Amino acid sequence: MPLRDLQTITLFVEDLDAARRFYAAVFEGHELFADDVSTALSIGNVVVNLLQADQAGDLVEPGAVGSPGAARCLLTVEVADVDAVCAELAELRVPLRNGPQDRPWGVRTATFADPAGHLWEVAAPRAG
Repeated sequence: MPLRDLQTITLFVEDLDAARRFYAAVFEGHELFADDVSTALSIGNVVVNLLQADQAGDLVEPGAVGSPGAARCLLTVEVADVDAVCAELAELRVPLRNGPQDRPWGVRTATFADPAGHLWEVAAPRAG
């Protein structure tokens, strides 16, 4: 069973308008669909679906949607130049959680969060 073609990431958000603005600015997401409780954005070859957290219960039954807090995942985007991306994030007033820094496994990374606290990392292979 090859599960290789990632299509959509759904992120639960408390402030849909803030999330829409963030993903449009930071990721240059192209809006595919929007209604009062969700927005689907095309980002590269993946759709990022932003869903108002209080509307997500049916998707996670019989579990529950957790409240913002401790990190549970880190989503990584490969870039050519981490430092250049960090400069662009600074222009957009997106604070870094950490980095840029060289990691022992051969990449340079920096991490930031969206308005709902989802962590994103930009990463590039270190020059040789």
